[in-house]
Order: sequence, then C-alpha cells, then structure tokens
Amino acid sequence: MTTVAASEAHDPPEGEAFFCRVFDAEGHSRAVALEVLAQCCPTDDALAWVDLDDAPPAMLDAVWRAWELPQAARAFMEGGTAPEVGQEGGHFWARVIVADGSGNREKLAGSVLSCIAGNNRVVTFHRQPIDFVDDMRGRQWGNGALGVLCAESFVATLLDRQLASYFKAINDYEIAIERLEVRILGESARDMLPELQRLRRWASRLRRMLAPHRRVFGAMSRPDFRPDENRTAERHFVALDTRFERAMDMVENARELVLGSFELFSNQTALRTNDAMRVLTFVTVVTGLLATIVGALGMNFRAGFFETDDMGFFTVMGGLLLLAAGAFLLGRHRRWF
Repeated sequence: MTTVAASEAHDPPEGEAFFCRVFDAEGHSRAVALEVLAQCCPTDDALAWVDLDDAPPAMLDAVWRAWELPQAARAFMEGGTAPEVGQEGGHFWARVIVADGSGNREKLAGSVLSCIAGNNRVVTFHRQPIDFVDDMRGRQWGNGALGVLCAESFVATLLDRQLASYFKAINDYEIAIERLEVRILGESARDMLPELQRLRRWASRLRRMLAPHRRVFGAMSRPDFRPDENRTAERHFVALDTRFERAMDMVENARELVLGSFELFSNQTALRTNDAMRVLTFVTVVTGLLATIVGALGMNFRAGFFETDDMGFFTVMGGLLLLAAGAFLLGRHRRWF
C-alpha cells in the first residue's frame, strides 16, 4: 500500500511544471499534489514519479524538502549539461541528453534530462519539453502495474527511451542518405556537394552528442554501482550499456555512409567528365580533319563570297561570334564549366 493523503487528487493538466503519480502493483495509479508530497511514502509494492518541466527553483526546493533528497543531487540538477552520473546513500542520479528530432539536422538540438531515484521514488527534471516524457505524462495508466518496478528499473525505462531518440535520429539520417544517393545517380549530381557537407556535419553532431554518455552507461552497468539493490536492476543497466554501444556503432556507421555517398558522387562526376571529354575529343578530331582538308586545297576557288569586301568580312565575324556564343551556351547547359 501507499500512504497518500491526496489519493483523490485530480491529474494536473498536461504541460504544468509539476506532475506526480503513484503506481501500485495492481495496476492502479493516482495523482499527488505538491502540497502533500511529503506524505507520499511508497512501499515496496508502489512507485512514485515526479516530473518537473522547467520548474522554478522554489518548486525544486519544495520537492527536495518533501522527500528529503540529497543536497548533492540538488546541485547536480542545475550544475551543467554534460552527461554525468553520481550517487549518495540510497539515491543515485544521472544527467543525459535527449536527441530532438526537429529543426535543422546538422544543428541537431538536445534536451537535458536529469533523473534522481531511490527508495521507490523517481524525480525527473528538464528545461525543454521532451516528447517521450510528455507522452508518459498523458498516458492512461490503468492497465500498467508499474508499482512492481523499483526506482532503478523505472530510470532504466526512461534512459532506454532516451537512447531510442538517437536511434530515431540515425534512422532519419539513413533515409536522407538514401535520398541523396538517388539524386546523385540522377542528372543533378553536381549540386549535391552542399548536401554532402550538411550530412557530414549531421553525423558529426550525432556522435558528439552521444559519445559522452559512455561514462553514464558504463558506470551504471558496473556491479558496484548499486550493490545493495536486486539483480534485476543491474541486468537492466547492463542491457542499457549494450544498447548504448549498439547506438554508438550505428553512429560510427553513419559517418561511413556519408563517405560512401561521397565516393559515389566522385564516381558519377568522373563519369560525366569522361563523357564530356569524349565529346570534346570527337569535335577536335572532326574540326582538325576539316582544317587539314581546307589547308591542303588552299580554298583558292573563285567564289563570289570572296568579292563581297566589307560585307563578307563582317558576315564572317558575326558568324564566328554566333558560333562562340552557341558553344558557350551548350557548355553551360551540359555543365562542363
């Protein structure tokens, strides 16, 4: 059972700074107001979750006082943006970066998510909206017996969803690579260099965001991280570390994909250059042959054209200018320069 004075409290509207629910092993859940949070004392068959969405410092302090959370964790909540993990007594905390799927891809944004857990209580804190947290806030919990989870397992669930945001970003990246390669094989390969540069920055941004999490998942997967807890939580953390390494492999592979696309771009450019060189070689041979014949004959025929004086001269000059302009336009159309 769970001692909750506000057992009949209504769910807070989605989007509010403070959100709290208590889950039991029978699949029931109830909302808890901040004013009575100190009376929320979940036992082994219950789990309490508080989410703070861009909460002011006064609200953070109120939650810390109500649940008597470590002051080291309070400083950690607003102590930076780099992924980190720590623990003290029966509590542990972690800070991770969630990949935001919106906006300019090479400038992929990240939202900081901080978690503190212990004694069947979990607190999450973030300054920007996070999709999967908002989904969990608005979820209908009637069919889920989350009370059977310990705080460590619930945090593992949150971190698994955080890693899923990177898998989604990688999937979007791979789709962009496939579309680029289709366009490279088309007629506009010359215009693809800026897109290749954009994809290269995108892959680098993904790696810079994900790689620092190794210290978090590596530390949490060690047996000495939570030695007093059950082995189920340890297995969850080990599985998270394995999933993180898989995500890192996919990010490294994403960097290789853009290099492969650049090789395809280079090959297509070389093929088009060869085609242009064949045309130019053929034209050079034909004009050279004609010039040879003209030179051999001397072109000393009594043609009326050679007796047109200034009119003939300017006609020839105009024809040469038109020929040069036509050759220039053809070269621009075929993208020879």
